[in-house]
Amino acid sequence: MRKSILGVIAFFMLATASKSQNIIVTPQWLNDNINDPNLVIIQPSFLKLDYDNEHIKGARYLWPDWLTANSPEGTYNPPDPKVATKVLQELGINKDSKVVLCHAFGDVSITARMFITLENLGLRDKVYYLNGGLVAWKKAGYPVTKDLPVVKKGNFVATASTPLLVDKDYVLQSLKTKSAEVVDARMKRFYDGDPTGNPRDGHITGALNLAYTDMIDASNNIKPTDSLLKNFQAVLPDKNKEVVTYCFIGQTASVIYLTGRQLGYNVKVYDGSKQEWSRIPELPMEKTKKE
Repeated sequence: MRKSILGVIAFFMLATASKSQNIIVTPQWLNDNINDPNLVIIQPSFLKLDYDNEHIKGARYLWPDWLTANSPEGTYNPPDPKVATKVLQELGINKDSKVVLCHAFGDVSITARMFITLENLGLRDKVYYLNGGLVAWKKAGYPVTKDLPVVKKGNFVATASTPLLVDKDYVLQSLKTKSAEVVDARMKRFYDGDPTGNPRDGHITGALNLAYTDMIDASNNIKPTDSLLKNFQAVLPDKNKEVVTYCFIGQTASVIYLTGRQLGYNVKVYDGSKQEWSRIPELPMEKTKKE
C-alpha cells in the first residue's frame, strides 16, 4: 500500500514538472552553464550606455525597439519576422541557441516583453530570464566587463507560427466562449477605474485582476515559485485553463506571461491592451463598483 501511495505521489510530481519549466534562472545557473557553446546572453536596455558601462562577458546588446515595432496602429507591435531574423542573426542566435536575457537595473517588464517576443518568433522553450539581472549577477560575486564580444552571424530564422501575442478578436472570442480567463495585469486601482489618460477607464468586462507588481519583490527580483503560485491560484485556480492577459500597452502583462510560463500556465498576451480596447466604444468595459 505504501509503495502504491509513493508511486502516485511520484507520478503527480512528474506530471506537474512536465507542465512547468525552469525558465527563470539564477546567477549560479548561468555561471555553471556559461561555457555552453550554444548559450547566448542578451542584455536588453533602452540606453546602450548601460551595456557599455558593464555587462557579462560575451553578452550582446539588444535595443528593445528593434523587436517592438511602434506604428500608427499602436505601441509595441510584434516585429516583422524578416526584420527580426536580421536582428537575431546579428546577435549571433542560431537555431540551436539557448538565449539568456539579463536586464540592467529595474528593467523587468521590458525584459519580460523581450522574452515573449522571442518565444513568439519561434524560440519557445529556448529562452531564459536571469532573475535579478546584472545586479544579482554582481551581488553573487561574478565578474562584469566593458569588452565587446566578437559575434559570429547566426542562422536562426524567425517565424510567427505560434501566436502568443493575440488581438482584440481573440479576446472577444475568449470572453464569449469562456475558453480562457482574461486577466488585467495592471495594479488594482487602474483595474478599478482610476484615471489613466485613456478614453475609457476601468477594465475589460469580465476580466480578473492579477497585478504584475505582485510578481516582483522590492529588489526587482521575480518572487520565489511558491509565492508566484499562491498569487496565481488566488485568481486562477484552474491551471489547465488558458489565460489571456493585458495591461496598458502589452509590456507589464508580459511579466504575467513570464511567471505563468514558469508555473506551467498556458498564457497569451493581448498586444493592443487598453491602449486599443479603450478607444473602440463597442468593446465592453466596466469599473469596479464602490461600496
